[in-house]
Amino acid sequence: MQRLMSGILILGFVSATLCLSSNAETKVKYFNVMDYGAHADGQTDDSNAISKAWQGVCGEEGPATLLIPSSKIFLVKRLNLSGPCKAPNVGIKFEGKIVAPSMNEWVGDSFSWIQILHVNGLTIDADGGIIDGNGSTWWEKCRNCTRPISLLFQSCNGLTVKSLRMRNSPGFHISVYGSNGALFTQININSPRKSPNTDGIDIFSSKNIAIEDSTLATGDDCIAIKGGSSYINATRIFCQGGHGISIGSLGINKSYETVEEVHVQNCSFIGTTNGARIKTWPGGSGYAFCKNIVNGTIENTVPKVSCV
Repeated sequence: MQRLMSGILILGFVSATLCLSSNAETKVKYFNVMDYGAHADGQTDDSNAISKAWQGVCGEEGPATLLIPSSKIFLVKRLNLSGPCKAPNVGIKFEGKIVAPSMNEWVGDSFSWIQILHVNGLTIDADGGIIDGNGSTWWEKCRNCTRPISLLFQSCNGLTVKSLRMRNSPGFHISVYGSNGALFTQININSPRKSPNTDGIDIFSSKNIAIEDSTLATGDDCIAIKGGSSYINATRIFCQGGHGISIGSLGINKSYETVEEVHVQNCSFIGTTNGARIKTWPGGSGYAFCKNIVNGTIENTVPKVSCV
């Protein structure tokens, strides 16, 4: 009997130890950008500090999260957060404010401002965080030149972005390239309706992308779905100003492009030039297949809701 009790106690101890070890292994390690030299004064470039903190996140084998703390302003001139990362899932806890330099202070090419490349399993939780693109310094001086995309995701599979606020992007606010599986939820984008080509969310050559429960006020398309994209869902979107939700433009330079399985449901269009539409270039070819453009609200908008 004593041996039996001893065996039970040993097994209980081993079980408890394994449980504690498992809990320790799943604990998230945070990398606070302030610990890597960020000034957070809104005047000094904090790009390098954020990049160094990200290298720590991406090099961690267990769960890790980049922390951009609240009540602070970070000037970011250019930022590249690249993978692949060691851990299958990484995070960004974004609580502060990131601001872009003015056009006069811009350095290098103007394709994108913040880019996240080849990072799978990324979750961005931006409760309280805001990105300000300082676009008013670009819109009048650079109406017909290339203006940077504020936030670019390329080859990021299994992406989740929630509660992100953005405003005044020089060009597109968010672009998604070559990605499979992304959820954007509770996104709030706010730029003047006369700001040129300030699309809310643009999707290129990607699939299984869901955008839901979001307010997108822009000077161009709230959502634009480009060629090579499929299984795109826009649900409960409040689209204000701009041109509505668009597929395209497709067929540029007489190319063959396709878009498949687009679902637009329970969306409201307020003061937009269109509801949901397809845009094509002359001479191009291909097809767009979409369905379930239903249960929407259109106010002060040219009532064009069409799909083939």
